[in-house]
Amino acid sequence: MKKKGIKVLFLYPNTFGMNMLPPAIALFSAILKKEGHQVELFDTTYYSVDHDMDSDNRKMEKGQIVPYNMASRGIKMHTTDWKVDLKKKVDQYQPDLLALSCTEDMWPLGLKILREVKDYKKNNNIPVIAGGVFSTFAPEIVIKEELIDIVCKGEGENVLVDLCKKIQNKEDYSDLSNCWIKKDGEIIKKNPISNPVDVDANPMIDISLFEENRLYRPMGGTVYKMFPVETIRGCPYKCRYCNSPDQDRFYKNETGKSFFRKRRLDLVEKDLYHFKYNLGAEYLYFWADTFLAISKKEFEEFCEMYSKIKLPFWIETRPETVNDYNVSKLAAVGLDRISFGVEHGNEEFRKKVLGRLWKNEDIIKALKVPHKYGVKFSVNNITGFPYETKKLAFDTIELNRHIVSDNQNIFTFVPFHGTPLRKTVEDLGLMKPETITTTCTTDDTQLVMPQYTPQEIKEVIRTFNMYVKFPRNRWKDIKKAEQTDTEGEKIYQELKQEFLEKYMPKKNADPRNAAKDFIFHAKSIDLVKNPNADEMV
Repeated sequence: MKKKGIKVLFLYPNTFGMNMLPPAIALFSAILKKEGHQVELFDTTYYSVDHDMDSDNRKMEKGQIVPYNMASRGIKMHTTDWKVDLKKKVDQYQPDLLALSCTEDMWPLGLKILREVKDYKKNNNIPVIAGGVFSTFAPEIVIKEELIDIVCKGEGENVLVDLCKKIQNKEDYSDLSNCWIKKDGEIIKKNPISNPVDVDANPMIDISLFEENRLYRPMGGTVYKMFPVETIRGCPYKCRYCNSPDQDRFYKNETGKSFFRKRRLDLVEKDLYHFKYNLGAEYLYFWADTFLAISKKEFEEFCEMYSKIKLPFWIETRPETVNDYNVSKLAAVGLDRISFGVEHGNEEFRKKVLGRLWKNEDIIKALKVPHKYGVKFSVNNITGFPYETKKLAFDTIELNRHIVSDNQNIFTFVPFHGTPLRKTVEDLGLMKPETITTTCTTDDTQLVMPQYTPQEIKEVIRTFNMYVKFPRNRWKDIKKAEQTDTEGEKIYQELKQEFLEKYMPKKNADPRNAAKDFIFHAKSIDLVKNPNADEMV
């Protein structure tokens, strides 16, 4: 007779406005249920948790995304107390394992959640495992938390299967691969890393774990029922503000294997059919870091496969991966929107500090392509890097003035553990290794730098879109709007209203009209030259 599986409760600390459904938890649930275990989830996304992060709303406030209304789909915050609901779920479900999946910026909220179930853990002697990118790259911080017994470094699919089996059989789990194990407050084992998971062996993700509200996300001002699709895991590029280089280095050092993998397209196709015909998907998003990091053969196979799905979809990729051929082909099968990472407008800074090698003139040329085929796109930028100055940040503004995007964002640089620039920040004495980045990319910076102060970073982010879109003869007013005093706030609100009326794309607008209607107010500048070369490191 087969033994009864155990009960696993996933804890997901998250805040309203960060609406992306976590595919990893959905995948873990499917895997564990296949093994005969029960799975439940406590997700704080739609609770008021006193954790001041609402990234989408902040982007909307700054005019970085088309305004949307979640209530238009009947989606609203829970009115009950999250602490009461958590304790009720734990008391009724009686889990055998608590699994905390947590990003670094949500770590303080994750600890709050754990402390609310401290008594249940202690009274029932059940283990808590923590996983995710933060656990992978800062295990020494995570393991110090008194309520954490196991820290998973790297991928968790096989770890969770092995751990649940050992708990089910009442076996010792101290030899669990990929994990640091703690007992009686002391680390007793740091186990080696196993090979990267075979992503083709994974089952379809389990969406039933999530409340209906979590299936909806805004895109271009409209709230859709939207599902995540995995085609690629990892990224072949080496951007120094991203964790992908360290993730790949980590696996190559430990196992000799690359972290970068691609899923078989027939498996992707099964996901797509399931989402569309069984779950009523209205829109799909592919969560590959660089969607077009595929071969021509793979690209052609994807287009052929997706031509049968006929749902609008979103991808993220780099400017250097697009051309007329691939955008036209994707547009023909449903591509609605692309997000491009440009990050910074100064070529030398981008190359030396960020590890991005493409030239501005090539970026501008490539980003003329999407609108030719009716594809909308956004440009993502970052400011507040080490070595950056406010003057250098204005190179990012200048570059964006030459790009006719549907919307452009600028985010605060956050030195997360596991990114190459985190080490730079520590070497410069701007952060200690044990310091946790408690902010997200839409928050104020945690870095206090003499050459680019927190106030200056805030000023650039506050007025970025105004500098990009308004004619240069309005810059004196925008300069005043950088300040949050009475006069500055008044001017800011007036300019913001004007920006929304004149420059914010309307819902369902045809992007092919954007270049035609766009009035380029800035003086033409030679983007090949670097006017701030004297400021380089």
